[in-house]
Amino acid sequence: MGTRYKVVTIIGARPQFVKAAVVSRVLRTRCQEVLVHTGQHYDHEMSGAFFEDLQIPEPDYNLAIGSGSHGRQTGEMLGRLEQTLIDERPDMVLIYGDTNSTLAGALAAAKLHIPIAHVEAGPRNFSMRVPEEVNRLVADRLSALFFCATQTSVANLHNEGYRDGVVFTGDVMLDLHLAMRERALESDVLERLGVEHGRYVLATIHRPRNTDIDDRVHSIFGALMEIDEPVVLPLHPRAVSHLQRVGWYEKVASASHIRLTKPQGYLDFLRLELGARAIVTDSGGVQREAYFCQRPCVTLFPNTAWPETVDEGWNLCVDADKDRILDAVRTFVPDSPQTAAFGDGHAGEKIVDEMLKYLADPRPIYA
Repeated sequence: MGTRYKVVTIIGARPQFVKAAVVSRVLRTRCQEVLVHTGQHYDHEMSGAFFEDLQIPEPDYNLAIGSGSHGRQTGEMLGRLEQTLIDERPDMVLIYGDTNSTLAGALAAAKLHIPIAHVEAGPRNFSMRVPEEVNRLVADRLSALFFCATQTSVANLHNEGYRDGVVFTGDVMLDLHLAMRERALESDVLERLGVEHGRYVLATIHRPRNTDIDDRVHSIFGALMEIDEPVVLPLHPRAVSHLQRVGWYEKVASASHIRLTKPQGYLDFLRLELGARAIVTDSGGVQREAYFCQRPCVTLFPNTAWPETVDEGWNLCVDADKDRILDAVRTFVPDSPQTAAFGDGHAGEKIVDEMLKYLADPRPIYA
């Protein structure tokens, strides 16, 4: 048997649990994986339920960092991850997406000269006001392997001068969606929330720009209050605290048409996406899942890091304009066919194949 390489995988937030569920299953058949959970999402609804739904192995390390400002959270992660990597001495570090856990993992690995593989490399919304954009840019600058969910991400990296190690694998979220769709349809979450398939709007709002800036909060939540059908609204704990600060939480919680709920596990949330008449979101992951579920998506930003969803006519970017949100929710009906923009559902296998190729014949990372 050949060399069994050691890979440290760093995750910390719900979108990364989804992606790691796909890659880890393949990776563990061919490598030794050490799973590190930073604790960026740290309560049961935000973390534990996803591990259970997706049957992700228990983390080898749980750093339990918790919430905090971007600088404090990233700094604490960096110190703890550095020591973990020194102790484990992996052949490669695997990071996902664009969270503070991604950034800290990339910085810790780079300073120890450990090659980095970045799943979901290359998406750009070209706004440095978005914290995730900063994280993406830094993580990609430090990576040796760039695994791209779309050809647009490949083109972005090429335009920035990256060539070696850039691979279109497709989206690991599509892999999981296809594997879990039938199980999700068995969920009774619609009955528990008192809504009917195809007769409600699903909304997710959690980005700081949409929960911390008062004008945007008033516009977005004012629009939700005027939607004339049930609205299912799973709220991130951080969003709850900010809505309470500006006096919107009580209004939303008391609205008869709004089903306010805690964050859902993967299977229940997928069932909610599959059953929604329309989806309103500021999440890049939910935009793609809306596309996979063939549901019209209304995005609460002026643009998106996933332009394929817009170009193919399944996503409208309306920013925080109340009138545009309401008009889109009421009238937007996609009428164009979908393509294989996000791959063929086999991204996990392609990612592990490319990692093993690199580890068998590594290239210098930094000059």
